[in-house]
Amino acid sequence: RITDVVERLAEEFTLSPEERSHLLPSGRQTTFANRVHWAKSYLGKAGLVELTRRAYFRITDRGREVLAAPPDRIDIKYLTRFPDFQRFREAEAATGDDASPALTGQPADSALTPDEVMRSAHRQLEAALADDLLQRVRAGSPAFFESLVVRLLIAMGYGGSVAEIDKALVGGAGDGGVDGVIDQDPLRLDRIYVQAKRYADGNTVGAGAIRDFFGSLDRFKASKGLFVTTSTFTGAARETAELLSKRIVLVDGTQFARLMIRHGVGCRVEEVLYIKKLDEEFFEP
Repeated sequence: RITDVVERLAEEFTLSPEERSHLLPSGRQTTFANRVHWAKSYLGKAGLVELTRRAYFRITDRGREVLAAPPDRIDIKYLTRFPDFQRFREAEAATGDDASPALTGQPADSALTPDEVMRSAHRQLEAALADDLLQRVRAGSPAFFESLVVRLLIAMGYGGSVAEIDKALVGGAGDGGVDGVIDQDPLRLDRIYVQAKRYADGNTVGAGAIRDFFGSLDRFKASKGLFVTTSTFTGAARETAELLSKRIVLVDGTQFARLMIRHGVGCRVEEVLYIKKLDEEFFEP
């Protein structure tokens, strides 16, 4: 039974409790169990094991022959010597003209499962998108950046609607060092004061700017503030924000771009991929 094998292998490899319980990003399965299931699937494609009933499998005669003279390592590269596995890989690569090279071109000695390859590719795409977004934001005007910060906060559930962005913006002459004021909740029980600094990469925000913002919050009798920049904060700036009596949250350029992606601001969904798996209950007698 596959679940028994997962436990047996965890003991065989003397995995720590943390390694046993580490979850995939989806949170639905542990990373180790996911790898064991993929190993079973690949062994099955090579004809070394066979399914007997739901969640159960057994070794085949071919599998016993392999164990009679076991290799140092059984991996994808080793499994390609079996015709059944070769046909599986060829069919996988021919699923479509636009098949992703990240999957169909997976190296034979790769230690990653298809799930992990896909997630790795997703992280790479998001990192590239975050960099593109940040470059666009830095190329815009300071006023555009201030408006964008408020728009993102609204998308995250703060304040009201997009139509109220102009009301939230207070930057300009006599703004008292605050670029925006947005309601923390729909009932307007509390407010968040925003400072937005559109700086070039390498032009870091220091502790002095944080203290100035703290003074601005004091003038407005505000208890919390958000300081957003397209660059980064120095270590002293972060330490200062932690030590001050008012709650000041710092968001640097990388984090800001990630939040834009997460909440769909300045980007859109290009394609949705549905990952499907075998419905075991469908085949139950």
